[in-house]
Amino acid sequence: MTIPPPVRIQAAVVRAAYALPEGLRRAIAGRPVVRDGQTLSLDAQLILKLQQLSKASLVMPGGIGPSRAAMEHARHLVGGPTDRTVTARAIGIPQEHGELAATLYTPAGLAPGSGLLVFLHGGGWVVGSRASHDHVSRFLARRAGVRVLSVEYRLAPEHVFPAAAEDALAAFEHAYAKAADLGADPDRIAIGGDSAGGNLAAVATQQAVRRGGPAPAFQLLVYPAADATTRRRSRELFGEGFFLTDGDMDWAADRYAPAPIDRADPRLSPLLAEDLTGLPPAYIATAGFDPLRDEGEAYARALEEAGVAVRLSRQADLIHGYVNYLGLGGRFREATAEAAEALRQAIGSA
Repeated sequence: MTIPPPVRIQAAVVRAAYALPEGLRRAIAGRPVVRDGQTLSLDAQLILKLQQLSKASLVMPGGIGPSRAAMEHARHLVGGPTDRTVTARAIGIPQEHGELAATLYTPAGLAPGSGLLVFLHGGGWVVGSRASHDHVSRFLARRAGVRVLSVEYRLAPEHVFPAAAEDALAAFEHAYAKAADLGADPDRIAIGGDSAGGNLAAVATQQAVRRGGPAPAFQLLVYPAADATTRRRSRELFGEGFFLTDGDMDWAADRYAPAPIDRADPRLSPLLAEDLTGLPPAYIATAGFDPLRDEGEAYARALEEAGVAVRLSRQADLIHGYVNYLGLGGRFREATAEAAEALRQAIGSA
């Protein structure tokens, strides 16, 4: 992908800002932000200030096209240099609606028969792609010592609910059936994603288990959307000013699940599933300043009450989308590294 000159300039500005001494970064970011007993990290506050100055947002003026383009360009601004120690190979995933594109990431020196993560990118089911999350997939692959299969599931509004959920399940089933071809151990296949991708991973896990066939060995859910029917307190507290907004969430949901779709359907709202027993262990990360925080934590509690082994980790000083900012401040890498370590412990090499 050719990086447009304006994006290169913006990337240089962002890098320069994060290279400044702490005092100057604080001067740009402003006074510390404290809300709900949490203090926003300087790294997060600085990116919010830079986004405000550049008028960046998840939903851009002009709607879907500009929003998708902005997400693709964003990784060049905040993702950091490409990790070339992880190789990438394009593959196809056949399913009844046509072949899904995917990328298989393999860390250097990783032997066949490794663990594998089926990864589903975030973006509100409307924006985002394998490319926009390339740096995230490479980071998880290298840090966890696993292969990562990143999936180009169908996006809304061209393909409304439950298309993306169907693709997520198809991707897991393909990874299990073709584990040997992918260099993976079929008994060590996890599924995961961030935001809307975390939602799809949770949904695919539930469906796989209820079908009674092969199921993921582990779930990696990073600030997942879990309930499209209820406005929780965190949405009121953090629905403005922390990148992902209340309006963004409505915009995405209206495109993925327009009326008359029932938003209480567990394939959209996994928290509302009648039976959560028997699901594989999960790592669920939330961000303190995220409107999705409370529903992700409610899902963790529901899993725990159903007897599922869950590790809930609130990154109290961060915002929604922190895994995308790996090229910037250390707090983003630190939080994402924790998720990678959980994945390594679950399915990585001994």
